[in-house]
Amino acid sequence: MNLGVDVQYVVCDYSKFDDKAQSKVQEALTNVCKNDIGILINNVGQSYRYPRFFMELPNEEVGNLIEMNVQSTTWMTRFVLDGMVEKKKGGCVINISSASAMYPLPLLSQYSAAKSYVEKLTLGLNAEYAKHGIAVQTQVPFYVATKLAKMRKSFSVPTPEEYVTKALRFVGHSEPLVSPFWVHGVMGWVLDHLPNFLVVKIMMSMHLSIRKRGLKKDARLKKEG
Repeated sequence: MNLGVDVQYVVCDYSKFDDKAQSKVQEALTNVCKNDIGILINNVGQSYRYPRFFMELPNEEVGNLIEMNVQSTTWMTRFVLDGMVEKKKGGCVINISSASAMYPLPLLSQYSAAKSYVEKLTLGLNAEYAKHGIAVQTQVPFYVATKLAKMRKSFSVPTPEEYVTKALRFVGHSEPLVSPFWVHGVMGWVLDHLPNFLVVKIMMSMHLSIRKRGLKKDARLKKEG
């Protein structure tokens, strides 16, 4: 079925979003007339392979995590925001953050910090550009059953299709910080009302257990290789 929609795509490794990659993306945006872009969705992210202490992370993973979660969102937003302002028709920037940004997350500290950056960037930009009719929003999911998360669908873990269906209803929503999947909203409310020390203790215990399994798997693969 021909819906009259012209789709273009650019293959880009956002873990290496250097000058060359940025120029490639900017050229593609120019080709579709960047002043006509009404919605930008920044849904690029990378976490740890499994929870680990910060100094256990290889330097390459530390660098890639910053590049993927912080740099890509920052630069992609800059690439389109001026066009949204110039066209004077408003627009919407959706940044996908994570519930990990909302709480201290031992053994996933850098990932949590990177997603906190996304949240604070969103809140600030939303205030800056509201007068131009541009809504900048952060969506805060917990787990979604993606290949990256390696989680199976459950009551609290929606499929990507289920999450997107809910998320689209919040595009252009007046609130800059939203949790589209209602179960995640309830989970967030519960964690918000627990003492901080208890949240940290729960997260540390859970992540230490996952770390233990991850270290064993790495040791086994190293031995087999």
